[in-house]
Amino acid sequence: MIGRLNHIAIAVTDLDAAVRIYRDTLGAKVSAPLDLPEHGVTTVFVELPNTKIELIRPLGEASPIKAFLERNSSGGIHHVCYEVEDIRAARDQLKAAGARVLGSGEPSIGAHGKPVLFLHPKDFVGTLVELEER
Repeated sequence: MIGRLNHIAIAVTDLDAAVRIYRDTLGAKVSAPLDLPEHGVTTVFVELPNTKIELIRPLGEASPIKAFLERNSSGGIHHVCYEVEDIRAARDQLKAAGARVLGSGEPSIGAHGKPVLFLHPKDFVGTLVELEER
């Protein structure tokens, strides 16, 4: 069902400092910041030859990243994102297998302009999983 690893998301308290680390210290290509109010984050993508790193910081008081950073004050890996061919078919198959889909269960549009869903970390060895339609 899952395809390639699309990205690994890292929650950060200081997006500018994180960008400098990846761009200036590691020499990576880094996108411009993008506010995603519907997801409560500002995101930046670090382009790698085989995948991406998504740097995310809270946007607004209701941001789910805010609570994550309260528990993990240094930041850290927030989720992994896998590509799927058909997000609704993947959702239905996962729900039939007992996995929990977060939120309404309906896909929303993610940072790449494609449908995404999140899966409960307790169902995936403690890892929040994002699915993104190819």
